[in-house]
Amino acid sequence: MRHRVKGKKLGRDASHRKALCRNLASSLIEHGEVVTTLAKAKYIRPYVEKLVTKANKKDTMNARRFLRTKLVNDAVVETLINEVAPKFKDRAGGYTRIVRVGNRSGDNSMLARISFVDGSKGKK
Repeated sequence: MRHRVKGKKLGRDASHRKALCRNLASSLIEHGEVVTTLAKAKYIRPYVEKLVTKANKKDTMNARRFLRTKLVNDAVVETLINEVAPKFKDRAGGYTRIVRVGNRSGDNSMLARISFVDGSKGKK
Protein backbone atom coordinates (compact mmCIF):
# COMPACT_ATOMS: atom_id res chain seq x y z
CA MET A 1 0.00 0.00 0.00
CA ARG A 2 1.12 3.55 -0.75
CA HIS A 3 -0.58 5.41 2.08
CA ARG A 4 0.99 8.85 2.57
CA VAL A 5 3.92 8.06 0.29
CA LYS A 6 4.83 11.26 -1.52
CA GLY A 7 6.97 11.86 -4.57
CA LYS A 8 8.37 9.90 -7.47
CA LYS A 9 11.62 7.96 -7.51
CA LEU A 10 12.10 7.72 -11.29
CA GLY A 11 14.09 4.52 -10.84
CA ARG A 12 17.03 6.38 -9.28
CA ASP A 13 18.55 6.86 -5.87
CA ALA A 14 18.39 10.22 -4.09
CA SER A 15 21.68 11.66 -5.34
CA HIS A 16 20.89 10.67 -8.93
CA ARG A 17 17.45 12.35 -8.70
CA LYS A 18 19.06 15.50 -7.29
CA ALA A 19 21.58 15.59 -10.15
CA LEU A 20 18.79 14.98 -12.67
CA CYS A 21 16.82 17.95 -11.32
CA ARG A 22 19.83 20.23 -11.34
CA ASN A 23 20.83 19.31 -14.87
CA LEU A 24 17.35 19.43 -16.43
CA ALA A 25 16.51 22.73 -14.69
CA SER A 26 19.79 24.27 -15.83
CA SER A 27 19.20 23.11 -19.41
CA LEU A 28 15.68 24.52 -19.36
CA ILE A 29 16.90 27.90 -18.12
CA GLU A 30 19.79 27.96 -20.58
CA HIS A 31 17.94 26.85 -23.71
CA GLY A 32 14.35 27.85 -22.96
CA GLU A 33 12.95 24.37 -23.59
CA VAL A 34 13.86 20.73 -23.05
CA VAL A 35 12.45 17.55 -24.60
CA THR A 36 12.42 14.71 -22.09
CA THR A 37 10.09 12.00 -20.87
CA LEU A 38 6.72 13.04 -19.51
CA ALA A 39 7.51 11.73 -16.02
CA LYS A 40 10.74 13.74 -15.82
CA ALA A 41 9.03 16.88 -17.14
CA LYS A 42 6.33 16.60 -14.49
CA TYR A 43 9.00 15.95 -11.86
CA ILE A 44 11.10 19.07 -12.58
CA ARG A 45 8.20 21.47 -13.14
CA PRO A 46 7.70 22.47 -9.46
CA TYR A 47 11.49 22.60 -9.00
CA VAL A 48 11.88 25.17 -11.80
CA GLU A 49 8.81 27.15 -10.75
CA LYS A 50 10.19 27.58 -7.22
CA LEU A 51 13.54 28.73 -8.61
CA VAL A 52 11.89 31.38 -10.80
CA THR A 53 9.79 32.58 -7.87
CA LYS A 54 12.90 32.83 -5.70
CA ALA A 55 14.73 34.77 -8.42
CA ASN A 56 11.75 37.15 -8.69
CA LYS A 57 11.55 38.03 -5.00
CA LYS A 58 14.55 40.31 -4.73
CA ASP A 59 18.01 40.36 -6.17
CA THR A 60 19.68 39.74 -2.85
CA MET A 61 22.87 37.89 -2.14
CA ASN A 62 20.89 35.33 -0.16
CA ALA A 63 18.76 34.46 -3.20
CA ARG A 64 21.86 34.14 -5.38
CA ARG A 65 23.49 31.79 -2.88
CA PHE A 66 20.35 29.67 -2.72
CA LEU A 67 20.12 29.47 -6.51
CA ARG A 68 23.79 28.50 -6.78
CA THR A 69 23.10 25.46 -4.61
CA LYS A 70 20.17 24.40 -6.82
CA LEU A 71 21.68 24.97 -10.28
CA VAL A 72 24.78 23.76 -12.09
CA ASN A 73 26.90 26.90 -12.47
CA ASP A 74 26.93 30.65 -11.96
CA ALA A 75 26.25 31.46 -15.62
CA VAL A 76 22.87 29.71 -15.41
CA VAL A 77 22.08 31.59 -12.19
CA GLU A 78 22.85 34.91 -13.90
CA THR A 79 20.68 33.94 -16.89
CA LEU A 80 17.82 33.10 -14.55
CA ILE A 81 18.08 36.33 -12.56
CA ASN A 82 18.81 38.73 -15.44
CA GLU A 83 16.86 37.31 -18.39
CA VAL A 84 14.23 34.75 -17.41
CA ALA A 85 12.83 36.00 -14.09
CA PRO A 86 12.15 39.64 -15.13
CA LYS A 87 9.76 38.40 -17.83
CA PHE A 88 7.57 36.88 -15.11
CA LYS A 89 7.54 39.85 -12.70
CA ASP A 90 3.78 40.34 -12.96
CA ARG A 91 2.90 36.65 -13.01
CA ALA A 92 1.93 34.85 -9.82
CA GLY A 93 3.00 31.37 -10.97
CA GLY A 94 2.63 28.92 -13.80
CA TYR A 95 5.84 29.85 -15.58
CA THR A 96 6.23 26.59 -17.48
CA ARG A 97 4.17 24.52 -19.89
CA ILE A 98 4.37 20.84 -20.72
CA VAL A 99 3.35 19.72 -24.21
CA ARG A 100 3.31 16.06 -25.19
CA VAL A 101 5.45 15.45 -28.25
CA GLY A 102 4.86 11.79 -29.00
CA ASN A 103 6.40 8.44 -28.23
CA ARG A 104 10.09 7.61 -28.39
CA SER A 105 10.84 5.02 -31.04
CA GLY A 106 13.21 2.94 -28.91
CA ASP A 107 11.08 2.15 -25.87
CA ASN A 108 7.76 3.82 -26.75
CA SER A 109 7.86 6.11 -23.72
CA MET A 110 5.89 9.35 -23.88
CA LEU A 111 8.06 12.40 -24.65
CA ALA A 112 7.16 15.91 -23.59
CA ARG A 113 8.56 19.40 -24.18
CA ILE A 114 8.78 21.60 -21.11
CA SER A 115 9.27 25.29 -21.84
CA PHE A 116 8.58 28.71 -20.40
CA VAL A 117 5.14 30.09 -21.23
CA ASP A 118 6.28 33.34 -22.84
CA GLY A 119 8.48 31.45 -25.28
CA SER A 120 11.63 33.11 -23.98
CA LYS A 121 14.89 31.37 -24.61
CA GLY A 122 17.94 31.84 -22.50
CA LYS A 123 21.44 32.41 -23.81
CA LYS A 124 22.57 30.03 -26.52
